[in-house]
Amino acid sequence: MKWLEKKSVSVPLLWIVVIGIWQLGALAYGPDVVPGPWDTIQGAGELIADGTLLQYIGISFSRVLTGWALGSLIAIPVGLVIGKVQPIRLLAEPFLNFIRFIPPIAFITLFLVWFGIGEQSKIALIMYATFFIVVLNTLTGVLSVEEDKIRSARSMGASEWQIVLHVIVPATTPYIFTGIRLAMGTSYMAIIGAEMIASNEGVGYLIWNSRLFFRTDWIFVGLICLGFMGFITDRLFNWFGRRMLYRYGVVSNAKR
Repeated sequence: MKWLEKKSVSVPLLWIVVIGIWQLGALAYGPDVVPGPWDTIQGAGELIADGTLLQYIGISFSRVLTGWALGSLIAIPVGLVIGKVQPIRLLAEPFLNFIRFIPPIAFITLFLVWFGIGEQSKIALIMYATFFIVVLNTLTGVLSVEEDKIRSARSMGASEWQIVLHVIVPATTPYIFTGIRLAMGTSYMAIIGAEMIASNEGVGYLIWNSRLFFRTDWIFVGLICLGFMGFITDRLFNWFGRRMLYRYGVVSNAKR
């Protein structure tokens, strides 16, 4: 209880310190370089009043959610197959370890050529950003399953499909959950780069386009919105994921 009380006091205090440092920076460099908290609030009010901010947040969020969900749905079975079938793993693992070091932003130009300047290129970029993270975490989870569990299931007459469904998948679920959660952060980074280069809507476009009007307060609004979008979606996914893991007995009540 004392630890919780200290934590509840330290969190608001930390935010007060951050806002104070922010305000000092605004006083030192001027609002054109570092807009203060009040200037940023006024800038957000302008964008909310004309409907731009909420519209851009909704567009960016829908792009991230679509690409992230599709990439995860494709990556999970691929990771299970690569981890379970050794010949496929021997062929695929070097390729995965090679291409995972190429950041999604490096593919923006190619994806624009391949998929056009519409939504397809942006969603494909997010799928790429999601796919390899989830595949590698799923693969790691499959390889971490104890061989004794698989042998025990096989000795009791379980088929390979039953072993995958009842042994490998439950043991791999925490790794999959972690990979999907990490991929969400990468998805936000990918969509901002895509919206800055080839979009007329979205939070990334707002941040990039604000430089033309020397509106650093709008840039700060976009950055803060990105932080809140990522934080809220991560918290919601973490809450939902842990409830599902607990429900199916993957994690204990102590880890919930």
